[in-house]
Amino acid sequence: FSAEQEAQALRKAMKGLGTDEDAIIETLTKLNVSQRQQVLITYKSTIGRDLIDDLKSELSGNFEKVIVGLMTPTTMYDVHELRRALKGAGTDEGCLIEILASRTNAEIRHINENYKIQYGSSLEDDIASDTSSMFRRVLVSLATGNRDEGTFVDEALAQQDAQCLYEAGEKKWGTDEVQFMSILCTRNRCHLLRVFDVYRVITNKDITESIKSEMSGDLEDALLAVVKCMRNKPAYFAERLYKSMKGLGTDDSTLIRVMVSRSEIDMLYIRREFLAMYGKSLHSFIKGDCSGDYRKVLLRLCGG
Repeated sequence: FSAEQEAQALRKAMKGLGTDEDAIIETLTKLNVSQRQQVLITYKSTIGRDLIDDLKSELSGNFEKVIVGLMTPTTMYDVHELRRALKGAGTDEGCLIEILASRTNAEIRHINENYKIQYGSSLEDDIASDTSSMFRRVLVSLATGNRDEGTFVDEALAQQDAQCLYEAGEKKWGTDEVQFMSILCTRNRCHLLRVFDVYRVITNKDITESIKSEMSGDLEDALLAVVKCMRNKPAYFAERLYKSMKGLGTDDSTLIRVMVSRSEIDMLYIRREFLAMYGKSLHSFIKGDCSGDYRKVLLRLCGG
């Protein structure tokens, strides 16, 4: 890998009349995120121009969004997406849920630090001013990045937690959402998986069925996302991708975010889950749903 060579290749693809989109796709998708950062710096030092500005002036639409996303460091990409979800036209609740429910404590701490530096306000304050009631509390809880990340399962506590969830939901009239939140947003993954098993024994229902019947709207979506991420994160992202493309129209912002943010983390697993869940490959879905350079770059990212 030579940052200088890649920088020159990108400059060549954009110089003069017309843009060689294929060369841009080829160059950027074969590099990983840290190599792309090196190219960014080298481009500025050897060519004296800002690579992102150049890309933005040459490209447009969804294709531009993917390419700029690839050029953005992982944490900053999440920061920008959260900001867009909070400060754009209307709130993109799906984006907030997806990022906060699926990132690790360390990732969330980095997001918080960078968000504050970038925008001068804390992520928590912006969430609080843009959302309300129980949904707000769940997001604020997830945004603290304070989940137990150990692997210890306390059997007695697991029984107690499952019983607590049962009494907070199925057993009573009305739902005690705080119980759901405090258990689902703080316990470690291994412990929660045990809680879900015990819960099924007690209630004869899966925890997701109970959440669906007890909650609604954004709160339901948020707690379901937490459960799905605990059980199988790649399957959660496979479902996000499927829903972004099925039916009429495409939810491009979700499609782009998942493809860009997971391309170097668990794309191979996401592809495997997608095929198992929907009987069609992610590749064929993207192919049928997108077109042009946008399709080309997404298919390259799908290649993993």
